[in-house]
Amino acid sequence: MKVVAVALLATGIALPTTTAVARSVTGGGVTATAPYGGDTGKISVYDGSNDGDPGKAEYYRHDSAGTKRTLWNHSGPGTRVISGDGSAIIKFKACDENDGSGDDCSGWVAP
Repeated sequence: MKVVAVALLATGIALPTTTAVARSVTGGGVTATAPYGGDTGKISVYDGSNDGDPGKAEYYRHDSAGTKRTLWNHSGPGTRVISGDGSAIIKFKACDENDGSGDDCSGWVAP
């Protein structure tokens, strides 16, 4: 019995754990990444544009799939903002806000 328990324990330790693989999309000069930092409930927005307009990620969470959320980055070029933690991100897109004209957005993707 002890041999079987030790063998099962060793097998459990030897199995790799899964981590969330991040996916990034770019709209204009803005990049959204989810999951961020290996956390399926976080998304980030990096503003790689130098146009003076903010960037944003629009996204949906698992526990509120009917509610579109927006994470804004008003901090300027070369900066990243990170959302608070919540239920898993199920789809998202990145947008470079353009005052007075349509936004430059990526397509919707699932992480």
